[in-house]
Amino acid sequence: MTDSKTIKDPSEAILATRRSFLGKAGLGAGVLAGSTLAAPYVKAQSAPIKWRLQTYSGAPLGAHVIKPQIEAFNKAANGEMEIELYYADQLVPTADLFRALQSGTIDAVQSDEATMASPVDISVFGGYFPFATRYSLDVASLFQYYGLKEIWEEAYAEVDNVTWLSTGAWDPLHIFTVDKPIRSLADMNGLRVFGVPTAGRFLSRYGLVPVTIPWDNVEVAMQTGELDGVAWCGFTEAYEVGWADVCKYALNNSVTGAWFGSYFANTESWAKVPPHLQELFRITIDQSHYYRNIWYWGGEAKLRVEGQKMELTQLPEAEWQQVLKDSESFYDEIASSSPRAGKVVDAFKKYASVMEKAGYPYR
Repeated sequence: MTDSKTIKDPSEAILATRRSFLGKAGLGAGVLAGSTLAAPYVKAQSAPIKWRLQTYSGAPLGAHVIKPQIEAFNKAANGEMEIELYYADQLVPTADLFRALQSGTIDAVQSDEATMASPVDISVFGGYFPFATRYSLDVASLFQYYGLKEIWEEAYAEVDNVTWLSTGAWDPLHIFTVDKPIRSLADMNGLRVFGVPTAGRFLSRYGLVPVTIPWDNVEVAMQTGELDGVAWCGFTEAYEVGWADVCKYALNNSVTGAWFGSYFANTESWAKVPPHLQELFRITIDQSHYYRNIWYWGGEAKLRVEGQKMELTQLPEAEWQQVLKDSESFYDEIASSSPRAGKVVDAFKKYASVMEKAGYPYR
């Protein structure tokens, strides 16, 4: 007879290990109790308008990728509206963000489509899509000049009660490992890494094992050996959130140059916001995009050159060329999934061609 308490799911095993780790550290139930869901939310019927926004990121990262924007909005709204900011998994699990947004449990979300499981045929492009970008400015250019803005608007117009507002760039994707350096594709085989879905799907062809757990559990999972590393971010984040203190190695090869992250609003909540505050929210979103571009761009270069916490490794050139070749079949696979996905892939290919022809400083 199977013991009902036996934990079979890898993510559950990691969570159990974290609970044990916290208990031994003398934190235990008090910490876990503090992470329970907040009391039921009742929407205010009178001014000021109050929103709850949850981001995909934990608090250390959120201090850069969204907190400055929310603070600026609340100050500029001058008492007419206030947004309460919640970090990863504080109100609902990240995987449930879309459903919570659609139902009105929360009013707005900052995330990528893949991580929050958006039920649209372009969700695979949210987060890290292999080799779609080289630099952060590629994201804005693709949306402004190559039709992605219209494609995203069209896709979300088919979804009840969710309004897509804006997409911006985050950092490039690197693989950071605790104690197993990656110096060849064979070294990826069997590595358990925390990562975003699409990149993990591509990298799994080399034996990498993507594991999804709550963001706040990642560091402990690496400390206890339940995870071998992360394939979630670039150097700036790895240093900022403490993962560089746990990981000894960083693979310098970047699978893509910038993460696609978006802002979404519950449509009913958005409709209740007067036009001038809607415009203010959009302006502060653009401010957030601007801040992140500089924070990441400068941080990536500085930490790769001057960072002392991780040893840089590199794939052999022949193997790297094989990865680039493999991405072509991945593109074809995704393009065939829907006509709209095919349009996005076509935009990526056209953009890459234009950039290569333009040459320096574009490529």
